[in-house]
Amino acid sequence: MNLIKQYIVQCISAAANNLRLTTEKMEVLALLREQILSSKNIESDIQKMKKITELSKIAIKLNEIFNYLSNSAIDVLKLSEKFKYHSSMLINDLSQMLEQVSPVSLKQILNRINEEYKKAPEESSNENLSSSIDIDLAKRKPDEKLFEPTPEEKIKEKLIFEDEPEEEDPFFHNYEETILAPVKPIDAMLKRMLQGGIEKTLLLKYSKLLYENGLKSEKIGFGIIANMHKIISKAFVLLYSGELIADKQIVEALRACLIVIVAVVRGKEVDITNYLNRAEEFGNRIQHYKIEENF
Repeated sequence: MNLIKQYIVQCISAAANNLRLTTEKMEVLALLREQILSSKNIESDIQKMKKITELSKIAIKLNEIFNYLSNSAIDVLKLSEKFKYHSSMLINDLSQMLEQVSPVSLKQILNRINEEYKKAPEESSNENLSSSIDIDLAKRKPDEKLFEPTPEEKIKEKLIFEDEPEEEDPFFHNYEETILAPVKPIDAMLKRMLQGGIEKTLLLKYSKLLYENGLKSEKIGFGIIANMHKIISKAFVLLYSGELIADKQIVEALRACLIVIVAVVRGKEVDITNYLNRAEEFGNRIQHYKIEENF
């Protein structure tokens, strides 16, 4: 697994979670992610993107992220905070890029970038390799093998040799599993509500769990996911107290929140605008209700 590519792609996905995406914009994001993951030379591709008007601003930020990953001493304990910073700084430029390009125009841009590899596939790599060989051949012993770790290999080494903390928070590594685990049982409970079954114990249990997961999502910069969790959590408290009645409209609004959570976490390339609008309208509707959030 190429860790640099994965990190950059996940930063882009986290930034995109804070934007209102149409099907066309989601297709643009998919093309950008595919280009990064399949890149033969990610540093070179980013440099090329910097020269293209529509991609220049986002490419400058991606270059900053690349330099951090390849040249800095990475502090694993602060990696999640750094990820939050990196994804947040992409939001505005990513939004601007999505307004400037379409799937068709981006394909044309990326084809131009990739075409350069076909014209001279060995040119850049041979250039760099020859200069390093010239220097190292004079120094090495006759039987000594040349080896220069790639940026992603350097990251692996740092992660392997880094002393593990006594208590390591595993959340960052199993975020998707943590967030999605309660979705199916909550969905089943919501369907039972339509049959007149209000399970107050479960309402409080899931309200607390979703509130905590919302805080975790907010901490690492997943704004939309955090908001959906907070809406459901608050609604469950209001249903428990009787201030809301579990009618079909409310249940469907809560299910819309769940659908948005699953679609965003799993990166589903579908248009969820209607669900997102329904969820946010419901969130605005219950905004004036006051509850104690630290329960």
